[in-house]
Amino acid sequence: MSAFHFNNSSSRLIVGVGSALIDILAHEDDAFIEKAGAAKGGMLYVDNEFIEQTLQGSKAEPKMVQGGSACNTVVGIGQLDGVARFVGKCGSGPMGDFFEAELRKQNVGPALLRSGSPTGRVLSIITPDAQRSMLTYLGASSEILPKEINHQHFVDAAVVHIEGYLLFNPDLILAVLNAAKNSGAAVSLDLASYTVVKESREFLQRIVKDFVDILIANEDEALAYTGESDETAAIKALVETVDIAALLVGKRGSYIAQGDNVVSIIAKGTGHAIDTTGAGDLWAAGFLYGLVNGYPLQKCGEFGSACGYEVCQVIGTKIPEEGWQRIRKLLE
Repeated sequence: MSAFHFNNSSSRLIVGVGSALIDILAHEDDAFIEKAGAAKGGMLYVDNEFIEQTLQGSKAEPKMVQGGSACNTVVGIGQLDGVARFVGKCGSGPMGDFFEAELRKQNVGPALLRSGSPTGRVLSIITPDAQRSMLTYLGASSEILPKEINHQHFVDAAVVHIEGYLLFNPDLILAVLNAAKNSGAAVSLDLASYTVVKESREFLQRIVKDFVDILIANEDEALAYTGESDETAAIKALVETVDIAALLVGKRGSYIAQGDNVVSIIAKGTGHAIDTTGAGDLWAAGFLYGLVNGYPLQKCGEFGSACGYEVCQVIGTKIPEEGWQRIRKLLE
């Protein structure tokens, strides 16, 4: 039996909306984070020059990959042979071309707007405890105008998945929410970062109540949003105004609530996390893939957990093919 009823019931399309970014991955220690002025485990907005200056103090050659929270999620769905599209804005130069080519390569339909500004980038500082602390230059990704969002972006979508980072642009996120709802899609919102939640809490609570069907948060984000540190209380608070809520609690697994029904998901795998970058994004990929394909909540959570585990075994957000093969076995 399906875990959720979709208005566009014949569709499996999931559309991600968010920042089109290039991730720059650097392995450093806590002292580097302190010197850079980053928020441990959180995200701060900076300019491109600040990222360049910070990188000059890095000991190792950083690695560059395609990124962005909602983009990571739909790329995961594409890798699961799901139907995926990404809406965002990037530069018109080589980095923007790289971004679009990577989407197509990974089975995601690009709905990209272009800009004369540089493609955005994120310096993701990975510490030995596998935490990632991010310094973000949005570049072209911040230039999407509300009037550029329209119904065509969401035609036939079962789910529109929105990253919480868009909360810093209230007019834009409202345009996305309205267009998504007008298309008949369910709206999924990932709270993205506890720093985002803290700064946008009042507005966030309002739009969740009015627009959101599926709400996804980790424990830090849930605490910032609900004020609850207890996991049972937090998941119940998260689901109060939505149809489905998910609470991710790292090595302890996750909880999924639909009404009064709360499902506990055991974390997959026992390997030590190398890098938690994209763990929540890929968890959302497996979970949403399961939902649109009619799996019960328990199975959706297991798919999410498997995707989240596999991405923590690599640096960055690209799960290798052998990892995807292990995940796909769960679908059989």
